[in-house]
Amino acid sequence: MLESTMMDKYTRWLQNAGEDPDLLEELRGIQGDEEQINDRFYRELEFGTGGLRGVIGAGDNRMNIYTVRKATQGLADYLNARYPSAAVAISFDSRIKSGLFAREAARVLAGNGLTVHLFPQLEPTPVLSFAVRELGCQAGIMVTASHNPSKYNGYKCYGADGCQMTDHDANEVTACIRKVDIFDGVRVADYGQAKAERKIREIPDSLVDRFLSRVETQQVNPGLCREVPLNVVYTPLNGTGNKPVREILRRIGVSRVAVVPEQELPDGNFPTAPYPNPEIRQAFECALKLAETEKPDLLLATDPDCDRVGIAVRDGNGEYTLTTGNEVGCLLLNYILSCREEQGTLPENPVVVKTIVTSDLAARIAEKYHCTLVEVLTGFKYIGEQIGLLEKAGHPERYVFGFEESYGYLSGAYVRDKDAVVASMLICEMAAYYKKQGRTLLQVLDSLYAEYGVYLHTQVNAAFEGEQGMETMQALMTSLRENRPKEIAGRKVTGFADYLQSVKEDVASGRTAAIDLPKSNVLAFALEGGAGVVVRPSGTEPKIKAYITATGSSREEASAMAERLTEAAKELLKA
Repeated sequence: MLESTMMDKYTRWLQNAGEDPDLLEELRGIQGDEEQINDRFYRELEFGTGGLRGVIGAGDNRMNIYTVRKATQGLADYLNARYPSAAVAISFDSRIKSGLFAREAARVLAGNGLTVHLFPQLEPTPVLSFAVRELGCQAGIMVTASHNPSKYNGYKCYGADGCQMTDHDANEVTACIRKVDIFDGVRVADYGQAKAERKIREIPDSLVDRFLSRVETQQVNPGLCREVPLNVVYTPLNGTGNKPVREILRRIGVSRVAVVPEQELPDGNFPTAPYPNPEIRQAFECALKLAETEKPDLLLATDPDCDRVGIAVRDGNGEYTLTTGNEVGCLLLNYILSCREEQGTLPENPVVVKTIVTSDLAARIAEKYHCTLVEVLTGFKYIGEQIGLLEKAGHPERYVFGFEESYGYLSGAYVRDKDAVVASMLICEMAAYYKKQGRTLLQVLDSLYAEYGVYLHTQVNAAFEGEQGMETMQALMTSLRENRPKEIAGRKVTGFADYLQSVKEDVASGRTAAIDLPKSNVLAFALEGGAGVVVRPSGTEPKIKAYITATGSSREEASAMAERLTEAAKELLKA
């Protein structure tokens, strides 16, 4: 039997959600279905450091115009309490209702006296990050659910620095949101009137052009792609990358770019890639089919909001191998550092940034080129935060490169979020550079492994849906924290780090040290031989992730270890 408060919420939504006919139809369709009603109302969609993300639909636990308005009212209250006048930049991707949600957010901000700079058409996440700083805004909103399936949408919030909001600010916005009544507590302007009064202003194409010009400046070997012919197959996965990625490749001289026709135009249903995630092979299937006739050197795939990119590389047998985010990140890092050292263009005291779940191979490469390596929590906002700290210190040029294992890369300080536009450009330039030497990216990767040892990475995900799933996830993390394994897959645990308790321990000596990072529900187990397992709940999906590092003197040795660690991690994540 549903609690009366749950039924009260359901009834109230039936009475007030009439502005979107889709929501009324959905609410009427679940009448009498307690399980479906409970799933939509047992909690409010949580606003965290990643903003909002959820299934599109009716109810407090769904993405719809009312949850978007409520979150935006909270953001407006937060901004109005801190600034005498404030401006917010808004962009959106190709997902279902993304344009509608962006427009509704603009109406709420305008209704609260804020100035809105709204892109008239879909634009990538990194362009939004650029716009926040370029237009002198105090905040930004990107309507996207990144690489989630089509039933999801989301709302990422940015601060004045162009970074996604970090924990402190997100918590303050959350406190403001909680005070807002979802139907009666929101001030909404008429869209046409707000435009006429210049409270809502369209962002001109010239800003996108300025963004692309800044991306161009990140070339390591300008003109190389005009000299070395490169054949590329590209898929924007029906998202925002189609125009900017093709334009930047045209500008640097990559003349042969075949775009996957089924995935070229924006389509939030993602009909040929139900999981529009460049981390998985299924997202490349159409590109691989096109590659049979095009015979490209390289395949590129950007996710719907174009902040992440995956690649596949042709090997010596004409087959295509998908590379991981760790592999591409290390290849780019090595390419940028080696070339800039040779050119004499590395800054004094260069800085490289990676997340705690990203390959330790990056640390070895950074050490070779005398770079300071900074490790941060998972989430590119923490990489962006490091750029901001360098800028405040007067030395943004010290930042050379940052990346995370989930296919996010950034070279340069012009934005504060991962950027698949610059990454696509640099990947193509890097491929041309090594092609000129008669080497493929796979051969270069093998040379890195020969120099530093083999580092292989994989993930295990355990999904926990619904209210019960959230409780199970919490219990599982608590159990791992309190009953730590002494070995994993036959490898002794040599070190343990608890990022929620901000402490790390050397198991052999028992010595502990503080972790100087924001608290986060992450557990890291260091194993013999440089291997490791890091466990954390996803910040955007109802799942727990285990990040696995396997090491070895050969691929075969590291692969065998990866298999054993994968099976062991599956056991660790069993509820």
